[in-house]
Amino acid sequence: MLLAAPILLPLGTAIILFLLRHHPVHKLLSVLSAGVLIILGGTILAETAANGPMSAQMGGWAAPYGITLAADTLSGAMVLIAGIATFTALMFATVEVDKPTEALGFHALCHAMVGGVCGAFLTGDLFNLYVWFEVMLISSFGLLVVGGGRRQMDGAMKYVALNLVGTIAFLTGVGLLYGTAGTLNMADLGVKLQGRMDETAVMGAAGMLLFAFAAKAALFPVFFWLPASYHTPAAATSALFSALLTKVGVYSLLRVFTLIFDPGNEVISTALLIAAGFTIVLGAMGAAAEGEMRRIFSFHIVSQIGVMTLGLAIGTELALSGAVFYFFHHIPAMMGLILLGGLIGRECGSERLDRIGGLWTAAPWLGILFLIPMLSLIGVPPLSGFWAKFFMIRASFEAGDYLLGALILMASVLTFFYLGRVFVAAFWQPRPGVEAEAIPACYPHRLLVLPVMLLAAVTLGISLSPDNFFALAGDAAGGLRDPIPYLRTVLGGS
Repeated sequence: MLLAAPILLPLGTAIILFLLRHHPVHKLLSVLSAGVLIILGGTILAETAANGPMSAQMGGWAAPYGITLAADTLSGAMVLIAGIATFTALMFATVEVDKPTEALGFHALCHAMVGGVCGAFLTGDLFNLYVWFEVMLISSFGLLVVGGGRRQMDGAMKYVALNLVGTIAFLTGVGLLYGTAGTLNMADLGVKLQGRMDETAVMGAAGMLLFAFAAKAALFPVFFWLPASYHTPAAATSALFSALLTKVGVYSLLRVFTLIFDPGNEVISTALLIAAGFTIVLGAMGAAAEGEMRRIFSFHIVSQIGVMTLGLAIGTELALSGAVFYFFHHIPAMMGLILLGGLIGRECGSERLDRIGGLWTAAPWLGILFLIPMLSLIGVPPLSGFWAKFFMIRASFEAGDYLLGALILMASVLTFFYLGRVFVAAFWQPRPGVEAEAIPACYPHRLLVLPVMLLAAVTLGISLSPDNFFALAGDAAGGLRDPIPYLRTVLGGS
């Protein structure tokens, strides 16, 4: 079954890789499995883009009584993106991650986490969404601590503490919805809760789920776990986290608060607007105040999560399309920058801005690779980040939310400042205590460079063809604004 394959493949791979974790072939199998996931994601995306939503009922039990898997254009696109992210991160990890860490099950944990991610993208049942969240939480916690020391343990404890609070809120919301509607099938909930947003139990469930997803996505005021933890593990792990974990939180917000709850509810939209605005500002300000590469990148991720959430808060077709396009743009660009940060740290022996430098002479090509995602994330035309921010600012202005559009512009200025600092520190400033002539030419392992080049190529591909990607984002947003085809596919036309 096509919809089950992106879940079963990484979970099955995780079991095999754990058994073979001491054998050199396990790294090749890990990367190959991620490549197959790209094919599966592309197949689902092509099918849903051509023929509309698709669903499957596990065990032969018809919805809403059985476990439903469902996909539309947004789901298919996210599975494809998950495959690309996993493929590039694991290719980088084959060289970056040392053998003792691999022997502890690094690759198996990565695939287990990706299985949870794909399950979250494809599930049609709210309780199963909780289950996949827990699979992600356990696996990602393992990745944070595997082979690490005190610094990783400290970051992991902060990460898991808030996520456990989010889990409790999630379960509470699920219980309230089941007690109110007698079902947890998301399509069935969407039908049964129409016109019932004024009920206390329904609004209580919405509040609980909003908090739970905000914690997973790193939205204000529950974002502090991300910059406290994302900089501690291997660069490949940080890149994979940046691509998938918080994006699952935003995806869940988009899915649940368009399909189950009324997206036009004033209380919900106001809460999302406030959270998105503060997340944009505080993330950008936090990045500007940091002096270590991956901590800067972590705060930048927080800021950009705010921009994506803004699309749901505004709720117009353009805003939702812009939010989905932002997914397409941000994941490859941010992953590329984090992996490059890992490369720079390996070459300079540190990730602190005051301890690196001199790389323009040693590896000018590395500086060019750095400029592509950096300029895209800043929003320099004609790169993909310019179009992503253009669509979001335009949506803000058309909705009359001029302040939020101005916040995106302000965050872009700050992004230019702090990412520019990283570039100057790594490539233009002299390395402290080292003469420029003494810095050897930089020739990293090709499996460290190839993933960065692939991600840069994806960024350039989006930049050169924004119309096609925005049309795809528009199809995905249309499915969120008009869930009737999704409901009919899952519930069989009821």
